[in-house]
Amino acid sequence: MQKLKALINGRIFTGEKMLHQHVLLVEKGHIIDIVPEHLLPQVKDCYDLNGGLLAPGFIDVHVNGAAGALLNHQPSSQALQTIAQAHREYGTTAFLPTLMTDTREQMVNAVAAVVAAVELGVPGILGIHLEGPYLNAKRKGVHSAKRIRVPSSDEDLNHLFDVFPAHLIKLITLAPERVSPEFIQRLIRHGMIISAGHTEASYDQMQIALAHGVTGFTHLFNAMSPMTSREPGVVGAALDHGDSWCGLIVDGHHVHPVTLRQAIKAKAKGKMMLVTDAMHTVGQGAGRFDLMGSPIVSENGKVTTLNGTLAGSNLDMATAVRNTVQQVGLGLEEALRMASLYPAQFLKLDHKIGRIAKGFQADLVLIDDHMQVQQTWIKGET
Repeated sequence: MQKLKALINGRIFTGEKMLHQHVLLVEKGHIIDIVPEHLLPQVKDCYDLNGGLLAPGFIDVHVNGAAGALLNHQPSSQALQTIAQAHREYGTTAFLPTLMTDTREQMVNAVAAVVAAVELGVPGILGIHLEGPYLNAKRKGVHSAKRIRVPSSDEDLNHLFDVFPAHLIKLITLAPERVSPEFIQRLIRHGMIISAGHTEASYDQMQIALAHGVTGFTHLFNAMSPMTSREPGVVGAALDHGDSWCGLIVDGHHVHPVTLRQAIKAKAKGKMMLVTDAMHTVGQGAGRFDLMGSPIVSENGKVTTLNGTLAGSNLDMATAVRNTVQQVGLGLEEALRMASLYPAQFLKLDHKIGRIAKGFQADLVLIDDHMQVQQTWIKGET
């Protein structure tokens, strides 16, 4: 049983405000209280933050892999353990393992792997993100064109989750123009969160999808119809809609910092979240890797096919936060919200993670003055 622990001698960003000269009390995996230093009760177990900044742990809704492990290649609890541990080093305390477009069999295997990993106690896994298979081949990126498909009666996604625990998140990225509004609503009735991505939808098509329950946009600007003077496209619909969330890959390669800055200004506050779209190259250094039978190259912080098409990213959440501050020009507090509070709200988990508050799960990250991760806690455990 986890005993009372005090985290002392640091600043605390709660997700809403910055606290100085306060102490965080943690017990049994949850935050018990935040108290001024002079009111600290007698606690035997104290952790010295050494003047660092304690913030809510990062939440990444789009993680394909890390440290050589990719969910599409290795749908197993062992691979998920590797991915979770690798991203934890960069401040990620909760994430959605993501399966790119694949066969029905591999989708079944991936769902089973997530269930097994959660049952084994692999920390940080919130559920699963299915990026596909119902995408538009015109905006496929590196997804396999031969595996992209439209819904059919013999591939019922709901049966895919027959053994999936109800408390786990089910997120799917799809192209709204490739499915019916009724299909979207059926998925929502079965507990799925719907995000638009890899889509050529028009603005009008996107409006219909939003009206029928789409609440997210997967890696805004990438693999979607752009905003132009006469056709706002998916990008225009995303920026104009006040009740949906957009994922941003802030790696300096996917979207120009000026474009990101203007998009953040245009979108309703609190609706932009940082994602990595991380590949198995994260933590591996430069080199050539395999992606479902095709070569990809990781160099200079970018992952591409041999013809230069972006193939996910080599990004981690700590770097995404730093880039948001240093390249995009946002303040650190807002960048931290984009990495924790806003994704928690998108996933409807902001009642238990995404903030440092009494009663919340003790998912925490400690960063120094250079925004480098020094320590993480998941349910109060380092």
